Amino acid sequence: MGNNRFKLLIVEDEAGIASFLEALLKANGYQVLTACSCSAGLSLFASHMPDLVILDLGLPDRDGADFIRTVRRESAAPIVVLSARSTEPDKVQALDAGANDYITKPFGNAELLARVRAALRAARQGEAQAGPGARFCAGGLAIDYERRLVSVDGREVKLTQTEYNIVCFLSLHAGRVMTYAAIARAIWGGTDAGSTKKLQVNMANIRKKFGVRPGGNPYIRNELGVGYRMADGDGGAKNAAGNKED
Repeated sequence: MGNNRFKLLIVEDEAGIASFLEALLKANGYQVLTACSCSAGLSLFASHMPDLVILDLGLPDRDGADFIRTVRRESAAPIVVLSARSTEPDKVQALDAGANDYITKPFGNAELLARVRAALRAARQGEAQAGPGARFCAGGLAIDYERRLVSVDGREVKLTQTEYNIVCFLSLHAGRVMTYAAIARAIWGGTDAGSTKKLQVNMANIRKKFGVRPGGNPYIRNELGVGYRMADGDGGAKNAAGNKED
């Protein structure tokens, strides 16, 4: 195993892809475990408690979404889906089940490694936010949870209660794609049929208050047709710049 303190689990039934991923990740210093089925993956997860999982959905014994739901009952470890399934319903199902990110095959090596790093950073950010006096920072965006204050470049941003709840929720899952349905459930309980439209309206107001020009939001990325992703708190704000608005 590598010298990196992060332990990664690959759950992939195609031997060639699994072998390639293992070599790529080990070459970048990660410790790597591999499994070729859902049941074997769950067994390795329970015994080794990896820091992150790279998961295929088309497994021979059970669908990868079952793996996600099972893991999420006990663990918040990041799960990055790597799948040939590219439709929005497939992405939404996996993300709603609890996946942190979704990459379609074929994939670029640099992109995969960047997504892994982002997911691990986001997990560390979430752990840091658990204590009293916790803050979130991404570029010029800062959130003081205890005081319920949001600022951009040192300027306090006056948000409504709903707007603050949306920003807070996304920041607590920074770096992770949160579906429209997941956000709506967290903010409105998921009982409002018009919650997606309300979310879009609130998001437009949030972006205006952040002082972001259309087409260049450095803090919240719109994953079209799926949901939103808050830039992670370790330099990710710059990487998210220039993403498309609603």
